[in-house]
Amino acid sequence: MNKDSKIYVSGHNGMVGSAIFRLLKSEGFNNIIVKSSSELDLRNQLDVKHFFENENPEFVFLAAAKVGGILANNTYKADFLYDNMMIQNNVIHQSFKNGVKKLLFLGSSCIYPKFAKQPLKEEYLLSGRLEPTNEPYAIAKISGLKMCEFYNEQYDCNFISAMPTNLYGPNDNYNLKSSHLIPALLRKFYESKNNNINSVEIWGDGTPFREFLHVDDCAKACLFLMKNYNEKQFVNVGSGVEHSISEVAEIIKSKVGFEGDLVYNKEYPSGTPRKLMDASKLNNLGWKHEISFEKGIELVLENIELELEKYK
Repeated sequence: MNKDSKIYVSGHNGMVGSAIFRLLKSEGFNNIIVKSSSELDLRNQLDVKHFFENENPEFVFLAAAKVGGILANNTYKADFLYDNMMIQNNVIHQSFKNGVKKLLFLGSSCIYPKFAKQPLKEEYLLSGRLEPTNEPYAIAKISGLKMCEFYNEQYDCNFISAMPTNLYGPNDNYNLKSSHLIPALLRKFYESKNNNINSVEIWGDGTPFREFLHVDDCAKACLFLMKNYNEKQFVNVGSGVEHSISEVAEIIKSKVGFEGDLVYNKEYPSGTPRKLMDASKLNNLGWKHEISFEKGIELVLENIELELEKYK
């Protein structure tokens, strides 16, 4: 992949896609194609076909997806399955049909069984039942990585897949009805402090453990894989560091400077008990994360007012 290679970054307005786009620009890549969802509906087979035929990208970062937190995943199950399947089916198939040199598909750590051994190794895929609250999204992502694997086998396509752990950072979703844990807690603590509210509600019992990775680290991993990895086996992308939900809440509470109480609402599901990625395969290739969780939260808080402005 050269600086003038024609590169399509799907989902460039989302958290992961925008991080990849920023990184490519900073690295001097100067022929990047982007389309907003209003300009190109990736669920539309014919539109995607015409886009690939007209643009002929050489490299594709497939970061577009319908994403959301535990409530959104559990509420809009059909939408999460349909939208994600359509997006990835269209992009992967048209990449094959139009001779894309290399494609990177972005998945999620939710592909692993709810009670899989820890830390999660790539070979644990399909070894048990999925977590029910995000099963549709997980099934879609499993289908995407298998699609890349099988196009690799049948057609000798250089289509690879990366499965990141829980991500956070710039351009995250702060809508409390559909957000993930980190943006939800950041918004709750920040607004509670500014509005002199005495307590913050945390969904679940606070006991599950989660691993987090700043999205800029994820983008660097994606570019690293695009440059250096050519195997059909998908690769975990993670930090190898985990915190309980209650620990995460305490860290964010401290960074924000909120002095009130934490109230755990056990009427909401807690989710998978533990979800730690084994990223040794990627680490052994030469990539390792750079931003600690505490530092990452500080970086996000530097621009939190601008992020929350979008939701007023």
